[in-house]
Amino acid sequence: MKRPLANCSDEELFALMGSPNRQRAEAAFHELYARYSQRVYSYCARILGNRQDAQDVFQETFLRFWQSAQQERTMTNVPAFLLRIARNLCFNFLRDHHPTTEFEEELHTPPTSSSPEHQLERAELSTILHRALAQLPPEYREALVLREQIGLSYAEIAHIVGASESAVKVRVFRAKEKLRQLLAPYIEELQHYRQSSSAQREP
Repeated sequence: MKRPLANCSDEELFALMGSPNRQRAEAAFHELYARYSQRVYSYCARILGNRQDAQDVFQETFLRFWQSAQQERTMTNVPAFLLRIARNLCFNFLRDHHPTTEFEEELHTPPTSSSPEHQLERAELSTILHRALAQLPPEYREALVLREQIGLSYAEIAHIVGASESAVKVRVFRAKEKLRQLLAPYIEELQHYRQSSSAQREP
């Protein structure tokens, strides 16, 4: 009896993708897609900032992933391999198109208040954060996304981007410092707005 694909390791599934049994190969691909598609799309969206561009690169990433399984190769780390494909495609896109990063993706932060004022404030903060991210150098933005958004270790990031762990740590640190500088005026303005609103509500 064949073992359920959900119980197979990534490496076993990747090997099955190269199977002459087309149905079995596609089923293995879909299982890996289910495991890692959200992570890959999140990376593409944060690096490119534009939903349509991210979707195009995301689809191309999995197409190349499928094609790579048709070649005889040993796979030891599927998520890292997928992110390396996505990384190359994203940076090629940025180099060739020089897009104006829009950062359309919303932060999926659960609401903490039903107050329209608080909802507006959260939406404004989300927009400000995305605009600040768009101003970071791509290498800094990438390191920050992989560390804070996707939750990879410094060693995993170093493996994906082809840099040392110390270099990755520097990129993350500098990205955070740059974000603080970019966000400082907006935070100060927001605090002033809160104080003014509070004063107006006082009898």
